[in-house]
Order: sequence, then C-alpha cells, then structure tokens
Amino acid sequence: MVDVMDPKRRVVALSHRWQPELHHVGEERTPVLVVDEAAESVAPLQRVAVEQGGFQAAEGAFYPGVRAPLPPSYVIDIVTRAVPLIRRHYGVPDELVLQPRGFSFSLVSTPAESLVPLQRLPHFDTPEPYYFALLHYLNPGPHGATALFRHRATGFERISPQRAEAYFAAAQPAMDRLMSGPGAYLVESNQDYHCYHRIGYRQNRLAIYPGNLLHSIQVDEKSDIDANPATGRLTANIFISFGPRRKR
Repeated sequence: MVDVMDPKRRVVALSHRWQPELHHVGEERTPVLVVDEAAESVAPLQRVAVEQGGFQAAEGAFYPGVRAPLPPSYVIDIVTRAVPLIRRHYGVPDELVLQPRGFSFSLVSTPAESLVPLQRLPHFDTPEPYYFALLHYLNPGPHGATALFRHRATGFERISPQRAEAYFAAAQPAMDRLMSGPGAYLVESNQDYHCYHRIGYRQNRLAIYPGNLLHSIQVDEKSDIDANPATGRLTANIFISFGPRRKR
C-alpha cells in the first residue's frame, strides 16, 4: 500500500498551467484569487479522504465539522505554486518568510441547531496581515459557496489588529441576539452583516484569500451537512502566513 503521508510520494498532479482569476472584492477592493482546474484530477485526493478515514472534530477551532490530514506532497505542491502569486498580488515584503500554519481535509457535519453562537456569525481566521487561506473544492456540487461579509455597523470587511477591539465591541449586540435564538447558519445578508461576494463551489476550484476577511460557508442543510467524504462538502484547507525569520 502506498503511504500517501510520505512527503516524497506524489499523490496529485497539479495542472501544468494555472490561469488564476484576480477579483478585487468589496469596498476595500481586497484581492481574491481563483484557479479553476487547479489539479489534473482531484480523484486521487477524493480516494485518500475516503480510504484513510480518521475524520475528527476540529480541536481549538470553530469550524462546524470534522477534519483529517492532507497528503504532505499535495500541500507542498499547492503552496509552492501559490506562494509567488500571493507575494505578487498581496505585496508580501521580501524579508518575510513562509510559515505553514495548518492543512486538512474538511467536511461540514454540525446540524444548525447544534451550532454555538460564534459559528452562526461570519468569522475571520486571524487579524494577522499576511495570513492566507487556500481552499480547494474537491467533491462534485452542488454545495454551498464561501461568502464574504461586511459588518454593517463598522463597515469592516477585514479585521486587522487595529480594528479588532472596535469590531468585537460593535458585534456584541448581534452575539447577544444569537444567544437567545435558535441555531442557524448565516447564508445571506441580515441586519448586522451584508454579503457582498461569493466564491462559488465548483469541483477542482482553488481559492486564495486573506484570513482576516469576514467569511462564512453558505451551508445548504440538505446537501452540505454530511460527514461522509464520498458525498459531503469535501474541501482541502491550507493555511499559511509570512513572518520574520525565526532566530536560532
């Protein structure tokens, strides 16, 4: 049996030529990169997800589902291809070095009624300025898109360290309302947040965006809440950042 967790074992071949689409989204005109047909085929990744099993609830995270390890060779290939694009389009300073932050298969599996309040709001991964999410849609659709939101009271679309305190203070009323209401995924605009862009779900589409964007999965409860990697909303999630070189 091939050990797919061996970094030297190539599991997936990426497309020879990426043709990224650059979208400047929202009022803040944040760059979002989309690469369709990112891999020659996602079938090998689908097989790995089904055969390895081992999906578990994400620890220390508010992702509403389960996760399992990605093949390291795939992560290395994706990151190697993506980093030059990220440096170019996001102005990452040359002196900052790549810092892998996490990578996993992900499946939405939490019923709406079981969501904790923070899972019912758009979230951001971190306020760090050079932290990025690489999201690869793997199974056939239809499945829910990734939606980007603007906080109406502050107008914020990205939460920087300078904005965090003001954002949390202004978002508290929405949190208070959620505490007393039934569980529900946020899939469209409401009185507190405006959905201004969607990264549509399409098999073998790779999206790259800053982790400090307010975002959420537009969960379709009929098709997306499914912990079976053969049929659920299976994605590959890779997180990287750029920071000062660590002193030895």
